[in-house]
Amino acid sequence: MKKKQPQISEDKILETSWELLGEEGIEKFSMRRLADRLGIQAPSLYWYFKSKQNLYQRLANQVSKVILEEFHSEGDWKEQLTGLAVTMRSVLYRYPCSTQLMMMTLPHEPDIIRFTNRMLLCVESAPLEQEQKLQVITTLVNYVSYFVLDDYQHERNVSAILKDKDKDKDKGALPGEEIIHLLDSMSETEAGLFRRMFTNGLFELMGTDGAFEFGLKLILSGVEQVIKERESSM
Repeated sequence: MKKKQPQISEDKILETSWELLGEEGIEKFSMRRLADRLGIQAPSLYWYFKSKQNLYQRLANQVSKVILEEFHSEGDWKEQLTGLAVTMRSVLYRYPCSTQLMMMTLPHEPDIIRFTNRMLLCVESAPLEQEQKLQVITTLVNYVSYFVLDDYQHERNVSAILKDKDKDKDKGALPGEEIIHLLDSMSETEAGLFRRMFTNGLFELMGTDGAFEFGLKLILSGVEQVIKERESSM
């Protein structure tokens, strides 16, 4: 009896892609692995997506669409940028490797273009030159993207180290303990301030809501300063 082929669709491929990205990361993602997960031959995927890059484009478009759907902030440019940053961070966290996907794709999908246009509208009322408005959006997007990516990579690094420790029969020191041993071998001139900040737990603030809000405040305060300087020179 001939084996029945699994029913697949574009939505099913996208859904399974997110699952695979969450489990293995973008480094190990491939059309072959995706096909294996779907229970089909790899060439079948190319009926729906002509290349892996094309699939990445559609995944990034999906993320852009979700951000647009969840972003409802009103108010002045500052309030809108704050709402945009918070919404973007929330969505990027929920979709594995979405930050990398957004960085790897071009605005060749409708919702990516709509998302970009909506971001630009956030600063349309700000008393800035057009190129300055574009730079504000670029800076904000880079900040949110790097914040999410840094947190994601940190978790993966710690997980990999702990996994290696489990495999090692001798099981050496944990990541934090290794850093302390290293700092103890360094002089006050070389690492004094770093040592005090580390032992006081300040580095644990990285990736937190408070850290994100403070960084966002710095960006918005900088924009306000540029506006004041521009107005005073007119």
